[in-house]
Amino acid sequence: MSQGTAEAIGVTSHRVKTINAQQQFQIGTWTILPFETQHDCPGSMGFLLANQAGEKLFFATDTYYVKYKFVGLSIIMVECNYALDILIANVESGLVDEAQKNRLLQSHFSLDHVKEFLKANDLSQVSEIHLMHLSDQNSDADRFANEIRELTGRPTYVC
Repeated sequence: MSQGTAEAIGVTSHRVKTINAQQQFQIGTWTILPFETQHDCPGSMGFLLANQAGEKLFFATDTYYVKYKFVGLSIIMVECNYALDILIANVESGLVDEAQKNRLLQSHFSLDHVKEFLKANDLSQVSEIHLMHLSDQNSDADRFANEIRELTGRPTYVC
C-alpha cells in the first residue's frame, strides 16, 4: 500500500510494504505498476499488472477519475459505483442524503465516467471487462453490464 494509505488507516507493521506511484515492482512473474487515482483519501492507487506472456490487467477501484491512458490492455477490472440518474432519484426520494451523494461524486467512478475512461483508452486487445464496487442502492448491475457491453463490444461482467 502507499505510505498515505498506511498512515490514514494507522497501520504500522514490519509486514507492511509501502509502494510509490509510477515505481513498478515484481511479484512472482508479474510486473506491477501502481498509478495515482483520485479519491477522498490520501495515497489512492490503481494498478497495471503485466505478465511474461504480454497480458495486461488494469485494476482501479475507489476512484472518481483516472488521468492516465493505457494501451495493450487484456482485461479491465474497474469500479462502476453508481449512475447519476439513480443517485439523484434516491436523493429525491430520501433514500440517500445529500452528504452521501456529494461524497460519492467526489470519491467513486460513475457509469458515465467509466464510459469516458473506456472511450479514452485502447481497447483493441481487451478480452473482457469486469465492473466492481457497485453501490447497493445507486446501481443496476444488468443495466451497467449491458451499457458497457454495447459501448465496447466486449464481454462485460459484474463482480
